[in-house]
Amino acid sequence: MKINREIASKVCLVLIAGVLAFGSAAAQDSKRATEEDRDKTKTKQAQAVSKAVYEKIQKAQEAVDAKDYSGALKTLNALYNPDKLTEYEQANVLNYLGFVYYNMDDTKGAIRTYERMLAIPSLEEQMAKQATYTVAQLLTMEEEYARALTTLNKWFMLETNPAPEPFILKAQVLYNLNRYKEMVEPIENAMKVAESRSLPLKEDWYGLLNFAYFQQENYAKVRDIQKILLVKWPKARYWKSLAGAYTELGEDEKLIYAYDAAHTQGMLVKDTEFVTMAQLYLQAEVPYKAGKLLEEKMNAGIVPKTEKNYRLLSQAWMLAMEDEKSIPALQAAAKLAENGELDQRLANAYLNVGNYSECVKSANNAIRKGGLKNPDNMQISIGMCLYNLKRYGDAKKAFVAAGKTPRSSRTANQWIKVIDADVERNRQIRLAEEAARKKRRELDAKKAEAQRA
Repeated sequence: MKINREIASKVCLVLIAGVLAFGSAAAQDSKRATEEDRDKTKTKQAQAVSKAVYEKIQKAQEAVDAKDYSGALKTLNALYNPDKLTEYEQANVLNYLGFVYYNMDDTKGAIRTYERMLAIPSLEEQMAKQATYTVAQLLTMEEEYARALTTLNKWFMLETNPAPEPFILKAQVLYNLNRYKEMVEPIENAMKVAESRSLPLKEDWYGLLNFAYFQQENYAKVRDIQKILLVKWPKARYWKSLAGAYTELGEDEKLIYAYDAAHTQGMLVKDTEFVTMAQLYLQAEVPYKAGKLLEEKMNAGIVPKTEKNYRLLSQAWMLAMEDEKSIPALQAAAKLAENGELDQRLANAYLNVGNYSECVKSANNAIRKGGLKNPDNMQISIGMCLYNLKRYGDAKKAFVAAGKTPRSSRTANQWIKVIDADVERNRQIRLAEEAARKKRRELDAKKAEAQRA
């Protein structure tokens, strides 16, 4: 089964909606990470900073808890003095200061502060890791993707046992840099890490991976990913995306199965989806299913009753050898059509079911409207209908008109011979019948004369 390219174009690959809308998620992760960093260093501060410094940081903390960010900022800026603080104290002050800037929606200020923190020579390894990752997240939020990628790569050099999420962040950054091929490795790494830690694989991860392979036109991978998505998160868009992959791979036999499955699960709702499905049925040579589907959805008001859709419905019924069912669709379509093409089809449908009077009417309508590729064929149909109505004279006129076209002259002449033969045979029959009646009258007269004698 080969799929028509026009239909194939409708079976488009539907990518995962929202998989790249990671800004808010990154912001939340950044906030969470920053809060965690602050909490982790809280215990150390009491031990590693002076009492005075600790008390000032504690005061800033209380201001943050009260959402008095301006007060916290004022306290920390007054506290920060590289000449009076140890490098460890500087790191802690800057850590809190970056957190305050973030909560004030001053992302750039937060980035600058954390970068100052990272410039401290004796910065502890763990604090360096945390600050580097936070900067990468914040740069991503600011859409500074090149700097974000560089910072992330530095973080991966520091972190020997990364969680899945940093790999996903890297893939998202690569997406925004249009480096789609490079997205695959970090996403797959994230999945491997998650599986090794018995963590769930997320829907968005598969969405990103699907996009990466789609951009590379690796439709076999897209197909395989969609199958996984359908098992774990069955959604209509995944069925259609799977159908798109089947189309691109030339796996046409499986295409209609994808639509069938989506329809069975109630995932098809748009009129265009049902029309496409009907077209696929026709190309799969199951026209009865196409007709049944279209008729059901048109009667339900889901598929609009347009000339185009009526035309498709009539085609389905005619291919299914259901001429009676095709007639209502053809009648409706013909009324909406400007030319006589559909009236011609309607006439032929009437001819097939033996409704010769309606056949003649529809055929004449077709000729009157015009636009027929071969009007001589319509004259042939008129002639056949009139012949079956035993209107031989009118039928002969129709065949004579058709015979003026070289293409139809042979057929027309054969029908004219049939009509002439039928007319002659009928004449002979009438003569024989008249002779028989005359003979019977003569016999009756003789019999009556004999009885009188």
